Amino acid sequence: MDKRIEELVDYTKATFGLDDYNLLTHQLRRSVNIFNETEYILGMEWLPPHAQEREEDGSNPEGTASIDIDIHTRQFKSVIFVGGKSYANGVQLQQHVSKHDIIKGLERRTGLTYGEQFQLVKEEKGEYRFQECIDGVKVSPSGFLEIKFDKDGNLTLFSIDGHFPPQDKVKKESFSLTQEEVEPLAKQQLKLIEFPSHEQERLIPVYGMEEIFVTNDAQSTIPFEFIAERRSYLQIDKTLEWQTPIDQPFESTNIDLQEKVDVEQVFQREPHPDTFPITKTEQEQCITAVENFLRQELPNDTGKWVLKTLHRNQGYILATIKHTKPDNRVFQRKLQVFLDAESLHVLNYMDNKFLLDMYQGFKEPEKITLSKEGAYDKIKSYLEITPVYVYDFERHQYLLCGKLDCPYGVHAVSGEVVLLDEL
Repeated sequence: MDKRIEELVDYTKATFGLDDYNLLTHQLRRSVNIFNETEYILGMEWLPPHAQEREEDGSNPEGTASIDIDIHTRQFKSVIFVGGKSYANGVQLQQHVSKHDIIKGLERRTGLTYGEQFQLVKEEKGEYRFQECIDGVKVSPSGFLEIKFDKDGNLTLFSIDGHFPPQDKVKKESFSLTQEEVEPLAKQQLKLIEFPSHEQERLIPVYGMEEIFVTNDAQSTIPFEFIAERRSYLQIDKTLEWQTPIDQPFESTNIDLQEKVDVEQVFQREPHPDTFPITKTEQEQCITAVENFLRQELPNDTGKWVLKTLHRNQGYILATIKHTKPDNRVFQRKLQVFLDAESLHVLNYMDNKFLLDMYQGFKEPEKITLSKEGAYDKIKSYLEITPVYVYDFERHQYLLCGKLDCPYGVHAVSGEVVLLDEL
């Protein structure tokens, strides 16, 4: 074991009182955060005193400690004791410890400030869950911080996931959006969506709101789906058309999303391959490669598909393709095509057609009797505009936005207002 890694292992052992534990495995991995920075993680599994190996079924025995630490910041990302049982003699709470003490301890451990960067969202006996915030305002993509203790006060779980942005990445302002300002956009976002009902074996037509982020000045929007995926996308939006198919079957190649990382890469802080931009030349080659793939795999579909986005993913370039004329189904047909990042040849692809085929035998929706305008009148009083700081991947900054959403929809036949989560 490299001495620098060994030092981190010893630091972990001392921090959590793992004197009677034995290190079972350790591995290095890296990922890219939303700021396009490479993070290197050391993951460790520690067996409790009474165990010498994994269980017969390959699972870890109760009391095993699974711990991740950021190698360069030396901040622990997660600490999980299997089964909520700890045999460590490290972090332990005194009886009747207060919530205030828990928060102060987390501030010391993480360097974060309560109320400014994280806030409490759930409190139960021996369990606290916090959410990322900016001066009390929610953040998207959101981060969480969780901590649990057993009845004896032993730490059984600590997890921090999020970016908790520094001040220089936040454009602070007061929230001022009103429903009147966003009403034209709200009408555009109201869509007719067909939800599958397994009980009726029928598609149910409902007008529902597609959530979106609106900047505080009401001048621009940020798509919800891009933020939810925590990554930047290169927008292409090119319809793929051809005159002749390629009379040759597409041969797929296995892809491996589990990257192997060595110690030299870690301490040289080698940038993750996903941090590099996709050049104009690479874009053009990707478009050609994806088009040729369709000419082989779906030769009769010229003009039916649009290349929506390109982005780097685990050392590959991933192209997302959708139908040029989407229907009203809640699930839309989508292809995700993996290209070799160097040769830019298509290696493999994923098709969600199997998901859509599950509803192939469902009855078609009943005849629509309610107009979109009529549905909006029924739903507008339920609209929600929630202040959220959203990371804008183009401006590399958190912007104050209003999350435009509605938990209710309107049945397009009966006119009944329904809770979307119940469909």
